[in-house]
Amino acid sequence: MLEKLKKILSNKEILQKIIFTFAILLVFKIGTYIPIPLISTTSIKGVIAGNDFLTVLNAFSGGGLSNFSILALGISPYITSSIIVQMLQLLIPKLKEWGEQGEVGKVKIGRVTRYVTVVLAMVQALVLIFGLGAQPENVLIDSLIQYKNYYWAFYVYMAIVITAGSAFTMWLADLITRHGIGNGSSMIISAGIISSIPAMFSTLGNKYLGANTTGLNIFLYILVIVLYIAMILAVVYFEGAVRKIPVQYANRQASQGSDIPVKLNSANVIPVIFASTIMSIPLTVVGIMGLSTSTSTGAFWVNEVFSNSKPIGCTLYIILIVFFSFFYSFMTVDPDKISDNLDKQGAFIPGYRPGEDTKIQLSRMLFRITLIGATYLVFIALVPIIVSAAFGFTSSEASTITIGGTSLIIVVGVAIETFRQIETASETKDYKGFLD
Repeated sequence: MLEKLKKILSNKEILQKIIFTFAILLVFKIGTYIPIPLISTTSIKGVIAGNDFLTVLNAFSGGGLSNFSILALGISPYITSSIIVQMLQLLIPKLKEWGEQGEVGKVKIGRVTRYVTVVLAMVQALVLIFGLGAQPENVLIDSLIQYKNYYWAFYVYMAIVITAGSAFTMWLADLITRHGIGNGSSMIISAGIISSIPAMFSTLGNKYLGANTTGLNIFLYILVIVLYIAMILAVVYFEGAVRKIPVQYANRQASQGSDIPVKLNSANVIPVIFASTIMSIPLTVVGIMGLSTSTSTGAFWVNEVFSNSKPIGCTLYIILIVFFSFFYSFMTVDPDKISDNLDKQGAFIPGYRPGEDTKIQLSRMLFRITLIGATYLVFIALVPIIVSAAFGFTSSEASTITIGGTSLIIVVGVAIETFRQIETASETKDYKGFLD
């Protein structure tokens, strides 16, 4: 490990990329503290603290949403548009054709993704601003409350600023991807999540090590930290888990076979994000409208059905995660496409004939792998809910103290991929030196 670290630190090119990446992330973090003109940040923080969806969005924006900064939406519109465009490749022949054109097609799809990002950011910003603007005191500074006829102009202006901030964040992510280390979008999301970790330990300290410190509170404090470390180790193990499907080539000896690596969690964190988004939108609408579950029957049932802390809502949450796990896994790892590629290369899975038998076997294997991966995702997604209920965290504490959940999967996954990229880059230098 020390040798690898020494090798990385001795590579000037990698060090420059690391420094450049940190510089861009610093620019992004500074941007999350620049508030939108005309906004009342004090009121916004109270609204976000009581909403699960906005809390997740706030984590992804590095706290930019709670500050209601010019980078309030962060990179989330680009991530959403990337997923949408990827799924549209299954429905729109032209996009599918571009997806099969290599680098040229990749550039075209990237351009479409950027256009969709700007449109989606504008829509999200308008919905967010006008939704919160149903109660103007939640959005506008006090001096503007009197100008009722111009609320719409204030809201549109704020939405344009937020959209421009999302475009700027997308550009920063692109700079990291091209000139820095790792995938820019993933690095920005991870930076936002990591920056919230000190707040988590601060909240834990205030809860258990404050004025009412007892032996039991110290034990609970240590227990939460142990659980947090255990979840990190578990996620590292499962994110690195791979099922290798053996492959044999017709023109090679049996000992010269290869394999197809399939990640246990090939869908990554996307199923949890989709499930959380779908579950949280109705709750967000109810919260923005100012409806109470104690006075409104509709709000009560929306809370029962879509809150993952309720029995019905939790069941629906699990079903959605499993559904999206299978949907996205079979979309990214296409058994038919893999089978056709193996057939073209004169390869086959030992014990199965090329063609239909291989497709069926690959589908069966992917189903079993995805079932384990979906179970893992459900467990990780439910851990914060279970921990919050077991330790009696308030809604504001639960939004800060996250044991497991989407954020941890993203950070661990990005850390693993980034380290692999750095390691590969350092080894490439060794090969070049040997050849020279």
